[in-house]
Amino acid sequence: MKTTFKYLSILFLCTLLGACAPKEDAAELYQQESPLQADITMPDEFSGSGDPIKIELTQDGKTVDDADFVHVEIWKGDGSFHDGMEETENAGDGIYTFNKNLTEDGLYYIKVHAGNNGSTIMPTLPFAVGELSKADVEALNDHAPAESGDHSQHH
Repeated sequence: MKTTFKYLSILFLCTLLGACAPKEDAAELYQQESPLQADITMPDEFSGSGDPIKIELTQDGKTVDDADFVHVEIWKGDGSFHDGMEETENAGDGIYTFNKNLTEDGLYYIKVHAGNNGSTIMPTLPFAVGELSKADVEALNDHAPAESGDHSQHH
């Protein structure tokens, strides 16, 4: 009788554990994430009248023509300049633009704050205006901030 009870207990446990196995399509039951991506293009000069900073947003392989928000924040690496978040202009076809007049040479950082359909990104990109000092080069090589999102610099 004990062996029969033992075998029935094992059979019951196996059946119970088998019922807990995940379904093969379980991953499809959850919302699939489609991350927002940004490609940042910096102008050759920052005289204010030149080419703007361009941010191209894509999501699911398609351009994002009407993002929930796209803001830009710029600061100088040595801490002498920090420009708070400002809204970009929607130029159409997934391109958002921002003009900035930067006259002082040095290492700067741009952070794009963008969101669309529940996906928020904040990629940070270092860039140079004019000549970099030795301290700027060292800071760029040693202490670059952690980057996120998809971005690149084109000239």
